[in-house]
Amino acid sequence: MTRRLGQLLVGLVLYAASIAMVVHADLGSMPWDVLTQGIVKHTGLSFGMVTLLTGVVVLACWVPLRQRPGVGTVANVAVISVLVDPFFAVLDHLPDPLPIGARIALAVGGVVLNGVATGLYVGARLGPGPRDGLMTGLVARTGWSIRLVRTGIEVVVITAGWILGGTFGPATVLYALAIGPLVHVFLPLFTVPTPDSVRTTEPDVARV
Repeated sequence: MTRRLGQLLVGLVLYAASIAMVVHADLGSMPWDVLTQGIVKHTGLSFGMVTLLTGVVVLACWVPLRQRPGVGTVANVAVISVLVDPFFAVLDHLPDPLPIGARIALAVGGVVLNGVATGLYVGARLGPGPRDGLMTGLVARTGWSIRLVRTGIEVVVITAGWILGGTFGPATVLYALAIGPLVHVFLPLFTVPTPDSVRTTEPDVARV
């Protein structure tokens, strides 16, 4: 359990860093962050605060879907929302404007780091993130495929975020294409064996 909690924390810290890297590169954001950016522009709230409030709203949607949060679910909302603004503050010390090569490197590095972070926190097996649970809950209740549900959710949040002024761009597309293969590589490396996992060859994965 000590390893699982430590791995969960490291994964969430890196996840917050990856969000800040991709957003700061200003080449597009990860799907839910496009929505967060749009809300930030219309409310004046910080990125971290909007991330927190969005997470709480998504968790509320778990109730009719009969999803049960775990330690990792609560930690996901709390840790990422608290740390993402400090990571933005660190990146603000970089030259402004950044050369295009540096922006591309920052965006690509953020996407790869997000894959590592996802493998770490999901592999800790302490509960899915709020957005993962929304996806798996809808899959369970509707019988639709994970791919269809996930794509539908992301199309909705990207569209809403873009309308509100969030940044959609090459990094958004890169994330959509790369995150699946990245998690496929990193998740097996970081999945912590548990008694339940002895009976299955597939990890109990929810996020991306």
